[in-house]
Amino acid sequence: MATTHETHSLEKKRSSSERFENAEAPKYDHDHVASVDAELGGSWDKTFAKKTIRHVDRRVLPILAALYAISLIDRTNTSNAYVAGAARDLGLTIGNRYTLVTLMFFVPYIIFELPSNIVVRKVGPRMLLGTITVAWGIVMLGMGFVEHWWQLVICRALLGFLESGFFPCAAWLVSAWYIRREVQKRMTAFYMLSVVIGGFSSAIAGGISELKGKRGLNGWRWIFIIEGAVTIVLGLSAFFLVQDFPEKNQFLSEEETKFVIERLERDRGDVEVDPWTMKKFLSYCATPKLWGFAVLFGASTTCSYAFAYFLPIILLGMGYTELNAQLLSAPPYFTSIFFAFGLAWVGDKYIIRAPIIMVQATIGIIGLSMTAFHSSHGVRYAGVFLGLAGANANVASVLGYMQNNIVGQTKRAFTSALVIGFGGIGGIIASTVFRSKDAPKYRPGLWVTIGANLLVIILCAIMSFAFNWRNKQVRAGKGKPIEGKVGFYYTI
Repeated sequence: MATTHETHSLEKKRSSSERFENAEAPKYDHDHVASVDAELGGSWDKTFAKKTIRHVDRRVLPILAALYAISLIDRTNTSNAYVAGAARDLGLTIGNRYTLVTLMFFVPYIIFELPSNIVVRKVGPRMLLGTITVAWGIVMLGMGFVEHWWQLVICRALLGFLESGFFPCAAWLVSAWYIRREVQKRMTAFYMLSVVIGGFSSAIAGGISELKGKRGLNGWRWIFIIEGAVTIVLGLSAFFLVQDFPEKNQFLSEEETKFVIERLERDRGDVEVDPWTMKKFLSYCATPKLWGFAVLFGASTTCSYAFAYFLPIILLGMGYTELNAQLLSAPPYFTSIFFAFGLAWVGDKYIIRAPIIMVQATIGIIGLSMTAFHSSHGVRYAGVFLGLAGANANVASVLGYMQNNIVGQTKRAFTSALVIGFGGIGGIIASTVFRSKDAPKYRPGLWVTIGANLLVIILCAIMSFAFNWRNKQVRAGKGKPIEGKVGFYYTI
């Protein structure tokens, strides 16, 4: 016998199906995405539309930002632990031990990205994100009690396996709720709020490390224990606060749900889930632009992970004390949010993506060059502000660029997993190019991150040329419709 919840769910699905059957075929007029009709969803009352979108913002974004913030803190707090005494206690300065500790996170993280995005449609975002967050919180707490460096390596591998399901699911969920013109600001809000909160982790870790000696534990152990406990609490809250995909949501009224689904259908026509097949999988693997987005994201995360893992250590090499190195890591993250939101607003207002990414990469190059080659510690630290602003802003911008130019639930799920998997490769690169023997200036690592930004600029230029050429072809009536949708054009 069906439960009340199951009956309600079935009725809701039938209602949704009936609406689609009785509705007119969606019109993909993407030359006018900026129009009120495409932006607000046809003939709906403007006040009602804005109120509904704000309601979605409040219910979808904050909890995802909080969960991703703790995810970033947990995956990058090894640098804080290193500075707070783990390097000495676990012998992390010997050979490549610290590199292995940071590196091992990304091996399972990359491997299990795609399977997690397949699972999320079956179990739902709430169940998946809540379960894996609690689980990795337990692992994080356990890291506070390791006695040997190789035990830390094992814990980091477990952490990578569990966190692999979070970011692709969250990015897909955010994109599933908004039309293309809105994605850049929302993706930036979700990502940058997480990064800024995570950026203060160094300052928080500096305060936690002052607990050294309490209950016979060193400061770095308290960092893992306390941050692990906070993760578990946030994971438990996810079971109540994380929302499902639009067609299965439980927080909007029927009229609000109809509005959200209608505007998504008008914008890209992919609300209904298309099934996974091997033919589709092979087709996606053979699509060059998906790999282009993946390389863009990998190059961007190479820079962001480099700062996340090594900024406190680089500052320590400038002569700052352990506590000051932790505290000075926070301000660049805080200021980067204004830079990212400013350019995200420009990107959504004028519906441009690649030029914004190229500008941010250029600013990143300027900042990294200051940090790498100037003799003044003050100028090198100022370079961190610019380098970090460009790096973190581009992580969100590349995701928005990708989501704007992909149609279809399974294709976006595949692309999210592929792209974020390459983000893991960026993390591996960042983990290996900053070597202890290159202290205190770490120039080889900084050269690699400068090169990654150059790659972003070059690849963006190539993809923009290709996308613009395809748009012109389709407008001239030549070739097949882009993404199989009549009237769909690439967002450049």
